[in-house]
Amino acid sequence: MPESRRKLAVYASVANELTHYDIDVAGATLTRCASVSLPANVQYVWPHASQPFLYAATSDSASGMGPAGANHHVSALKIDPASGAPSLHGAPIALPTRPIHMATDIPSEHVLVAFNNPSAIHIYRINADGTPGAEVAQPGPLDAGIFAHQVRATPDNKQVILVTRGHDPAGPKAEEPGALMLWDFNGGVLSNQQKVAPNGGYGFGPRHLDFHPTEPWVYVSLERENRLDMFTLEGGRLSEQAVFRKNNLSQLGVPGARQAVGTVHVHPNGDFVYVANRASTTAEGGGKKVFAGGENTLAAYAIDPATGEPTIIQHVDTRGIHCRTFHIDPSGKLLVAAHIQSITLKDGSEVPCCLSLFRILGDGKLEFAGKYDVDVSGGRTQWWMGLVQY
Repeated sequence: MPESRRKLAVYASVANELTHYDIDVAGATLTRCASVSLPANVQYVWPHASQPFLYAATSDSASGMGPAGANHHVSALKIDPASGAPSLHGAPIALPTRPIHMATDIPSEHVLVAFNNPSAIHIYRINADGTPGAEVAQPGPLDAGIFAHQVRATPDNKQVILVTRGHDPAGPKAEEPGALMLWDFNGGVLSNQQKVAPNGGYGFGPRHLDFHPTEPWVYVSLERENRLDMFTLEGGRLSEQAVFRKNNLSQLGVPGARQAVGTVHVHPNGDFVYVANRASTTAEGGGKKVFAGGENTLAAYAIDPATGEPTIIQHVDTRGIHCRTFHIDPSGKLLVAAHIQSITLKDGSEVPCCLSLFRILGDGKLEFAGKYDVDVSGGRTQWWMGLVQY
């Protein structure tokens, strides 16, 4: 279907429920529609490149290094072409452990799944009917680094990159280094690995990356360093060092409160790049847990068209706590930011879990357009959200 005739929807997860929202880009509004239940809590969702399918990675494990759980899957969902409502399509496939991220390759012939504990990458075929299929056997062991956090195929589909975050030092435990792991990719098979780990990966904790739409520039958010780095990708290999490094915060951190950079997305026109700053640590206050402080913002950068250098142009409050995912609509006019939780402030007021909408202005800056509160009672979280054309 021509791009101009495809419809657009927002899908967002709370625990194991995936909810569809109609979106009016011009009016910057959402309308909540139907929900579908998945086998366990949604970890990540990725759309098929050309067919009305979504692929959802789910798990009953806790995030991070928590309990291992026993229920891990990838499920296919079919999007109703008239309404946008998702429904389960075929049987899910079982995964060995909790999937932290997933994507498809560029033509959506394979599902790429990243696992964090233990760090790993597995690749599964997509069947002709759109359902996830058998795992692709790899020719030998793969170095998957420490605590993988994202997997992406390069725009030409010739390589796959696994982003591995590592860990900060904690008590007697020393820092564990991060890295970008790149392999050549052919028919689901990985080979000829390159490991990019500046300074041996120490002081280098990458979380997510995104690609420039026309230039060989890869923008990498560094969770542990609160930084945005830019690498080049030429001849099927990443630059061994970042070409540019930028502090992503607008203010100094709050002592005792964790501050972490989140996901990164390049604007469809390639002129801007956006990165989330997240804070959600709580402390005792008045006999209850209250927000300890920190920065919950979106950092907007202008991209130099000659060099790819990002230059900060704005930090804007996300209007919620811990923006784990955000997406930009294909026209580049609207950004939707999803927050994972509610939190109580020191004054006793509540910041609810929400979806926040921002208009993207011609200069790349963001203008708040409104927000929609989301019920996450019962200890649930809004873990994933995305804009999908169908």
